[in-house]
Amino acid sequence: MTDITLLIVDDHPVVRDGLRGMFAAEGSGFRVLGEAPDGVRGVELALELDPDVVLMDLRMPGGGGVDAIAALGRRGARSRVLVLTTYDTDTDTLPAIEAGATGYLLKDAPREELFAAVRAAAEGRTVLSPAVASRLVTAVRAPAPADTALSAREGEILALVAKGTANRAIAAELFISEATVKTHLTHIYAKLGVNDRASAVATAYDRRILGGP
Repeated sequence: MTDITLLIVDDHPVVRDGLRGMFAAEGSGFRVLGEAPDGVRGVELALELDPDVVLMDLRMPGGGGVDAIAALGRRGARSRVLVLTTYDTDTDTLPAIEAGATGYLLKDAPREELFAAVRAAAEGRTVLSPAVASRLVTAVRAPAPADTALSAREGEILALVAKGTANRAIAAELFISEATVKTHLTHIYAKLGVNDRASAVATAYDRRILGGP
């Protein structure tokens, strides 16, 4: 079986040496082609050496991992990128996955888990540490933030509501149907995060969407 080729991108020499030694062990099935201390050099070497997998740290002086992952994608690199870092916050994990990382593993992962992750990444399979997987599931399940800006028509209707105007009178004044007024009110409630007319007016004043009472 052909060895899986690797490029290690990390700003800490001790980490690079440790990983190289681990993957260079006889019979491991891996071959390290090179090392880079930052994302910029990592992109250069990845394009030059064409490894199967790039082990990419994220926070590195001189060029971070997320930018490097995106750059490899733009350049059409064949290499799969497996993020290997100590950080598992949303500000690290989500941008890395969105940039095109095949997997995301933490540096405290056991050796065999790392080996399995590299093999999976080489095959194009997604590999995520449990903590990162949990964060991604939470992010996917979270409702997308609504566009809270009211349209001109919604602003007109809300202003009339603030004056105590009934739906039928609003419809007559704006030359629209009462059903349309109700539809606009539903959208207004959703954007303001409220459930009724009084709360909508109070919230609109609080956010200065409406002028002072």
